[in-house]
Amino acid sequence: MPVHDLPTDSLAFVLLVFMLGLKHGFDADHLATIDGLTRYNAPIRPRLARFCGSLFSIGHGAVVVAIAIGASLLSRGWAAPEWLESTGTWISIGFLILLGGLNLRAVCVAQPHEMVRPVGLKGRWAGRLGRASQPGGVALVGALFALSFDTVSQAALFAMAGVQAGSWIPAAGLGLTFTGGMLLADGANGFWIARLIARADATARIASRVMGLAVAGVSLLVAAWSLARLLAPSLDAWGEGKALFFGLLVMAVVFASFFIGVRLARSAPMLTD
Repeated sequence: MPVHDLPTDSLAFVLLVFMLGLKHGFDADHLATIDGLTRYNAPIRPRLARFCGSLFSIGHGAVVVAIAIGASLLSRGWAAPEWLESTGTWISIGFLILLGGLNLRAVCVAQPHEMVRPVGLKGRWAGRLGRASQPGGVALVGALFALSFDTVSQAALFAMAGVQAGSWIPAAGLGLTFTGGMLLADGANGFWIARLIARADATARIASRVMGLAVAGVSLLVAAWSLARLLAPSLDAWGEGKALFFGLLVMAVVFASFFIGVRLARSAPMLTD
């Protein structure tokens, strides 16, 4: 996120960080990896399956907090080069378009009797880690997934806030706030997937398609907005200071689709097999 988009009010900044954590928890790679971990553990350790999302998020958040604290202690007097922000934006746009297209394709090609599984990129490299069946192993998967450009850049943002405040404590607090939002999203997602797997009927398949379309749509819309701001300076100027509003709007769309999916999975008995 561009530094000039950040709110100047402390409460608004904390709320934005929490929203960033929520949004991060709904990233396609998180959804896909938690889906795989939950499906693997559902038949052998059903209790663990329900908490795979929470454990994944705890491991992920621990790395975010550690990086934020470490960077705030080491980076006093250091400023990020200008090219880093633009490079990160282009990388983010590319990944969002790719993930949006892959998840849209997953919905379109799924057979009527199949549930749609979220598609991620990092999960394809997880290998045996995707079959973790112990709480510590699931948390380790989340920690390893935090070692990526987007997560490190988020942690660096918190570190910059700590440097400006003259202490590592604000950086740690922002990292924990970010983790709280992510934990809410990942924990709810893991629990929901476990419920869908246990149900595995027509409504569950419909619900999985709702979330698949939501993930694809949000990814493509965020990519389109970021690209438009890069190509249209006037639009970029109009969007300054509205980061919190757009974050809330994205999360409203995600949560609406999530609860629609949950409602479909709980109702309409005439659709069940």
